[in-house]
Amino acid sequence: MSDLNELSHIDPATKAKVLLEALPYVQKFRDSLFVVKYGGSFLDENNLEMQRRVAMDIVFLSSVGIRVALVHGGGKAITRALSQSGIETRFVNGLRYTDEATIKVVEQTLNGEVNEQICKTIKDAGGIPAPTHGQRVFACEKLAFDHSGDPVELGFVGSITSVSPFEVKAPLSERRIPVISCIAVDDAGHVFNTNADVAAAHLASSLGARRLVYLCDVPGLLQNPQDSSSLISTLPLGDIERLKSSGIISSGMVPKVDGAAHAIREGVRRVHFVDANQPHSLLLEIFTHTGIGTELVLD
Repeated sequence: MSDLNELSHIDPATKAKVLLEALPYVQKFRDSLFVVKYGGSFLDENNLEMQRRVAMDIVFLSSVGIRVALVHGGGKAITRALSQSGIETRFVNGLRYTDEATIKVVEQTLNGEVNEQICKTIKDAGGIPAPTHGQRVFACEKLAFDHSGDPVELGFVGSITSVSPFEVKAPLSERRIPVISCIAVDDAGHVFNTNADVAAAHLASSLGARRLVYLCDVPGLLQNPQDSSSLISTLPLGDIERLKSSGIISSGMVPKVDGAAHAIREGVRRVHFVDANQPHSLLLEIFTHTGIGTELVLD
């Protein structure tokens, strides 16, 4: 069912009210820069409708004058490609070990299959994507510590050290939508895989983005991770360590929140965590008074 058919039962007055609620935000955010992190966990054939909706949301943002840059991972696609290549997937402290054979598959999968798929959905939604290989944007060094600060050996997994913004600013100035993989390169020219959550935060900081949005597979940050109704609507920066210590922020949310905190400290005004599975969650978070996810703010 198309989105127009989904709205066909809404009376004209209600439609007008929705548009008028969005108007102040459209005016406020016009010509602003948003960075959106798109998780690779959504990029499989079981999520085609969700991918289409996300693409429409991103194209909507672009169409009302917001400049949008998209950073993506591709964990499921990488695991599938490794299996097809006969390479065992191995994790150390919850992080993917990446040897020389693995990094070749990772690079091909992220820069090829995943990037191309996202660009296609954006193009099909009426947008103009700019496919961008991450190693033209992100510089890194070999990752030496995991998210807990413990020493770790992961092979070709990098920690981002700097961002070269030109490859992103050029298409943004042309009202195109950069779609950037989380591949990075070190000083010696070696290619590394990086955490896409952290890459998105570094990109947002480097570009001076007004908003950073993480599209997640949960409603946002939850006071009780087992209870989807325990959403934390607003999270001050100063509460992060307490929530980590209590285990409320754990596992895959740690790099997201750490990246978000880095972005806020570097001048990004707001960071949002929203559920990509909820239809048009990106628009609802940005263009309504209450939002639907978690918003990270300064203290």
